[in-house]
Amino acid sequence: MERKAILKVVLVCLLVVSFIMPVQVSAQSRSRRSGLYGDWRIKMKFGEREFESILAFSRNREGQYTGHWISFWGMNELKEVKFEDNKLSFTQVTNYGGQERTSKFAGTIEQGELSGLLMSDRGETEVNGKRAPRTPRGVGSWEMKIKAGEREFTGTLTITADKEGNLRGTWKSSRGESEVSDLKYENRKLTFKRIIQRDSGNMEMTFEGTLGYTSLEGVFKSDRGEAPTTGTRLGASLIGTWNLDIESERGPRKQRLRVNADMSAIYGSTLIKKISLDGDKVSFKYVLQFRDQEYETSFEGKIAESKLTGELKTSRGTSKVTGTRRTFRRPGSSQR
Repeated sequence: MERKAILKVVLVCLLVVSFIMPVQVSAQSRSRRSGLYGDWRIKMKFGEREFESILAFSRNREGQYTGHWISFWGMNELKEVKFEDNKLSFTQVTNYGGQERTSKFAGTIEQGELSGLLMSDRGETEVNGKRAPRTPRGVGSWEMKIKAGEREFTGTLTITADKEGNLRGTWKSSRGESEVSDLKYENRKLTFKRIIQRDSGNMEMTFEGTLGYTSLEGVFKSDRGEAPTTGTRLGASLIGTWNLDIESERGPRKQRLRVNADMSAIYGSTLIKKISLDGDKVSFKYVLQFRDQEYETSFEGKIAESKLTGELKTSRGTSKVTGTRRTFRRPGSSQR
């Protein structure tokens, strides 16, 4: 009887643990989403002009909070970053034109929104912002190879996402371009359907594969059997976050370039619709408007041995750029 009683207690404990564990994991996941990590797009007003910047937060190897203030002018490391009970504070030290200024921020993060005051010897400025959305997994272009017996077929799978994160896809090959349907991603598994038009009638194929950072491996299935398929992410050498060192006549400065999986990007706090990657050559261009004047900035460079080098040209002159890519933890994390 005692043995049965002990077994009964053990079973009850196992049932309780199995119920609690998913709840704890879900709570931790919600905590990450509602916490400090990631990019925050913020806005501030100086007089009649509104400026947009990015606050980027993470942790160092010692587990301490770190942060950067990223704007049109460059990237500055934040000091004394503290976040507890939804309260955020940090110190920023800037140095433009040889003039060093210190400002302190105190505010809160609640329900995906950041707000507070930036205080310096020039007064107080309101800061408001929202967490930048992340690009869903799978978004981007994949060069696909399908093995059917002794024959090999190729195509390009391009996946996009709308504002709500819903995925859409197209397939392009020598036969033309067509949409794929029922495109879904869950737990590293990517699935979709394709319809191949033939003279003898349409053939439906279903794909199921495992998605990695640079690879996509799976199988196409149809009434004719199974065809092993592999995919390689296009632009993988450029996608990720680059820390840039910029040298010009006005002195050195740091900047950040984040390239998303769909090859859109953010240079500093400026959105770039598309970055061009041709072999190892990289280029982009954007135009900013201040009052009634437009200012164009262009970059041309190349990637070699995980280094990015090139020249940044503006109406004020040419700057040399060298960049190193940070370790890529998750594809498309950017935020768009």
